[in-house]
Amino acid sequence: MRTRANDPAKVQELMDSIRVIGLQVPIDVLEVDGVYYGFSGCHRYEAHQRLGLPTIRCKVRRGTKETLRHHMR
Repeated sequence: MRTRANDPAKVQELMDSIRVIGLQVPIDVLEVDGVYYGFSGCHRYEAHQRLGLPTIRCKVRRGTKETLRHHMR
């Protein structure tokens, strides 16, 4: 699985925004064979984690293993 470091300044900006007005755009999650993979919204996800929020709104899309491989390139 591919991973990358989040921009700390962007995460902090999102934390400040989420604290004041809440999450405006849900993250995107791909469901393949009952397993969930985040593929869009890593800065928003980290901001939620750092704020200690227990849940995050997301859009779940169903896909195949081929779709997952495409997103993990």
